[in-house]
Amino acid sequence: MRAAALTGAFNVSIINLPVPVIRNATDAIVRVTASAICGSDLHYYHQDLGSPEQPIPIGHEAIGYIDSIGDAVQSLQVGDYVVIPDNIDAGHFHFGPDLPHSFGGPQLGGCQAEYVRVPFADDSLIPVPVNATTNASTIMDYLFVSDIFATGWTVLDFAGFEPGDSVAVFGAGPVGLLAAYSAMLRGASKVYSIDHVQERLDLAKSIGAIPINFNQSDPVEQIMALEPNGVTRSVDCVGYEAVNAQGEVELGIVLRNMMNITSDYGGIGVVGVYLGEETTTISMTQFWRKALTMGSGIVLPLQHATELVQLIASGRASPSFIVSATIGIEETPEYFRRFDQHLETKVVIEFP
Repeated sequence: MRAAALTGAFNVSIINLPVPVIRNATDAIVRVTASAICGSDLHYYHQDLGSPEQPIPIGHEAIGYIDSIGDAVQSLQVGDYVVIPDNIDAGHFHFGPDLPHSFGGPQLGGCQAEYVRVPFADDSLIPVPVNATTNASTIMDYLFVSDIFATGWTVLDFAGFEPGDSVAVFGAGPVGLLAAYSAMLRGASKVYSIDHVQERLDLAKSIGAIPINFNQSDPVEQIMALEPNGVTRSVDCVGYEAVNAQGEVELGIVLRNMMNITSDYGGIGVVGVYLGEETTTISMTQFWRKALTMGSGIVLPLQHATELVQLIASGRASPSFIVSATIGIEETPEYFRRFDQHLETKVVIEFP
């Protein structure tokens, strides 16, 4: 089968891999019909990971139909349409929290591939109501339950969101746009979208968000001029590679901006990825005096799959508005470059 893999910094190659097979009785093999390039893929794209001799499979968003199942799989059948979430159920009970196992690496393989093996399929896969009459855009809507729609939804929970709150979303990439979209769906009074890519801000405006371009002036000053008491919730959908108005990476700039614009007793949510050994500082005095709360971490799409699938099935939600390009697997290296250069908002990979 054909699959995308990291083969060095800023280098993605399309390689041949063996079609995965059932290893355990609880496995399912999914024939992928659509995958996607995620913003978090770019964090790994920027690192010197993999090589032509030892490629690392990439991708953690996919939808498709079940090609085969193990003998112990009970709730799924061959032919069922399913979403593959970016991280899977562990398959057994844990005493205490346990970090999830994620796709996109040597352990589980990548989802930018024709086939994917999914362990503990009964508990890991998300069935979706796709049939012969379902159109392509609805299939893309379901695809985003695998990660970015669930992530944009969950970051509001991390911030303590309630209907009527005002929300500032830092980042208008795919996750940031879907965080703004989720806030609108959930009854936010106002939503601000902060970025420096005008095309993305225009897309945010099209769904009712108020665009804030930090290349034009200080985003804190722009928002405080509109919200003198600050916004109720602010969320970080950028992470450790956030840039300032000069286009330079400035670790912690989003966290500090959120502290400055969030109102007393407000909440902050962080789903932007933070990797590496670098550290940043925030003022705990400011955090304490404002009585702020903060939530962060890896999102688990399985926790919100039911409500998101129902919102899409009923026609209330259509997150595929963010898609700017639909490509074949062989075009993936070029579209990693385009996505990295902000020439695309969201890239979907379709398989015949």
